[in-house]
Amino acid sequence: MPSEHIQWFPGHMAKTRRLITENLKNVHIIIEVLDARVPVSSRNPELRKMTGDKPTILLLNKAALADPKKNKEFVKLYTDSHTVCILCDCVTGEGLNKLPEAIRTVLKDRVERYEEKGQAGRHLRAMVVGVPNVGKSTLINRMSGGIKAKAENRPGVTRNKQWVTTKIGIDLLDMPGVLWPKFEDQIIGENLAFTGAIRDDILDIEHLALKLVTRLRDLYPGELAARYKLTDADGWKDMTDVQLINLIGKKRGCLIPGGIVDTERVSNLLIDEFRAAKIGKMTIDKLPAPKKSAPQAERTAEPTPEQAEAESPEVTSEDPTILAEEEA
Repeated sequence: MPSEHIQWFPGHMAKTRRLITENLKNVHIIIEVLDARVPVSSRNPELRKMTGDKPTILLLNKAALADPKKNKEFVKLYTDSHTVCILCDCVTGEGLNKLPEAIRTVLKDRVERYEEKGQAGRHLRAMVVGVPNVGKSTLINRMSGGIKAKAENRPGVTRNKQWVTTKIGIDLLDMPGVLWPKFEDQIIGENLAFTGAIRDDILDIEHLALKLVTRLRDLYPGELAARYKLTDADGWKDMTDVQLINLIGKKRGCLIPGGIVDTERVSNLLIDEFRAAKIGKMTIDKLPAPKKSAPQAERTAEPTPEQAEAESPEVTSEDPTILAEEEA
């Protein structure tokens, strides 16, 4: 029976984690695909631990379904000296024209080394990772110009790794979608369930719809009211979430004989319409709170000579990461 507690980590995901670790030496860069509607919840924290300092490009996929203002804010948040963040739509291809150049820019030193060796046409290799149903296989097919990876609008379709060659000089390693064994916060599980990253058949859909309504009343009350024609005369702002779902069910004709609201039907309707952005373009993850900075005196204090000597990293003449990648 579906549970209200959300957690999904089938056996093939443990295998995927091993595949990612084992194949890191065979790629030059990581492409992590995120869902722009949940750009925090869809970023697997274990991937960052597994990939370490490997250069990364973040694709905020399904950007056309997300809040445009929040899209810009998350691109700014995620862009730093080691990471490039790009808004895109892997179905239409919008934004993906920026990806090849971004990869070559991040790997500029490697590209220059290839050119110096007379290997200007040598392919770069990227690993494509992300949570289930985020658009990895759709990205692979769009970049390769054909159907190379099986893509469906449900999680858990890709089960094995697959190399795909593109016409842009970049080979892509498609990895199955992977979650992590335990969500530290049930809000993360709910967000992933809302967006279809977790199989619907293990979920309590009516409970999930209640959670969705709670979130939308907080974040996008205007869009919710407009979509379902909620008025002040209805008194919907003072209703409980259960009462509001029943009101929406009545307004949308989700009824069974006797005029009783079919709660399962209206729950599925709410989730489906959210996923299709029929309620509105929404981002339900909030920007992380900025980290508290240290007091000014601590930030500007000069280290003692003993501290400076102890904190100085040992500098070597060779980068073992580059050597390992060159051998791959």
